[in-house]
Amino acid sequence: MRTYRDLFATPEFTPLFLASAGHVAGQTMSGLALGTLVHAATGSPLLTALAMFGPSLAQVLGATLLLSAADRLPPRAAMTGLALLFAAGTAVQALPGMPVWGTFAVLLVLGMVGALGGGVRYGLVNEVLPRDGYVLGRSLLNMCAGTMQIAGFALGGLLVVTLSARGTLLVGAGLYLVSAASARFGLSRRPARAQGRPSVAQTWRTNALLWSDRSRRRVYLALWVPNGLMVGAESLFVSYAPSQAGLLFACAAGGMLLGDILVGRFVPTAWRRRLGVPLLLLLAAPYLLFALHPAVPVALVLAALASVGFAASLVQQERLMSLTPHELSGHALGLHTSGMLTMQGVAATLAGTLAQLTSPAAAITVMGCLSLTVTLTLARGLRATDDRAAATVPTRTVADHSS
Repeated sequence: MRTYRDLFATPEFTPLFLASAGHVAGQTMSGLALGTLVHAATGSPLLTALAMFGPSLAQVLGATLLLSAADRLPPRAAMTGLALLFAAGTAVQALPGMPVWGTFAVLLVLGMVGALGGGVRYGLVNEVLPRDGYVLGRSLLNMCAGTMQIAGFALGGLLVVTLSARGTLLVGAGLYLVSAASARFGLSRRPARAQGRPSVAQTWRTNALLWSDRSRRRVYLALWVPNGLMVGAESLFVSYAPSQAGLLFACAAGGMLLGDILVGRFVPTAWRRRLGVPLLLLLAAPYLLFALHPAVPVALVLAALASVGFAASLVQQERLMSLTPHELSGHALGLHTSGMLTMQGVAATLAGTLAQLTSPAAAITVMGCLSLTVTLTLARGLRATDDRAAATVPTRTVADHSS
């Protein structure tokens, strides 16, 4: 599978693509609207960052309590149900008079159950597409996410000004309904990937199995920590430039889109493995220049350039799938997504705290330094993981992948 046309010629990829697009667009627009509401009500950089990225903190609850359901529920029903729940939760947040604590209570619930979303959705990529189409399919879904973020932040910023933040939340709820309809009426009914009932105990056992392998641990850390730290930096865009935050987010999403196109479509497999660490370095390095308090036009360029480095996640996910048995692919990808989003929430909290003590520009710079330090620490181990991944023949037995 070599072209995007091949992807859309594959049955069920188009509705999966549309369901993902609706979810990301709804999440982007509602996140910007909610951040605007909380900033207007509190004036706090910390609470504003938590309003936009705080649900990610709740992902750790979902990852430790619910994630076994990612492979043990029928995918179509799970995707549809999750989209409907997000639509309802977002509509509730739009209610007039909703207190700030109530808003965060809804975010906690949505973040916790949202931990299943990545595992279910991206596990389906492995079922809908042949194995050699995974990276291309994920790159296109990432490109879709980048495009929807650009459009969502741009349109969301316009709607917040012309309609209202609460009205924008209702638009976001409608987009979640589009995602639910795409999943329900576009995907075929298929059984769960794994046998047994979802349970907290099974979630813990599978998490422990996945984490027990040293190579997978390195890949998970590379997927979670540098990415999360830089999203934490992005959570300060509203505080750094309140009137141009939508443009900053849109430029960052544009850079991510460009990186996914280049790495997913045009870079050969042999070269792609070598780009994991350089892309992670690119993800953080431009943000060091925020120490100079750049004007907004310069900040736009820096955000776009740095976000090309988000394509490192494609390289790491390819490594992860080469080290994971098929029947655990949904759980493994769900753990990746939940851990990444949890780290983003932790980093947003850290960045918001630093910004309150210093300034948004200083906090963004610190986050870039931390991300560079983590990447350089992991670099040697990731090269060793590359050697193992290249020599691994994927199997369907759990025992062959445990250590």
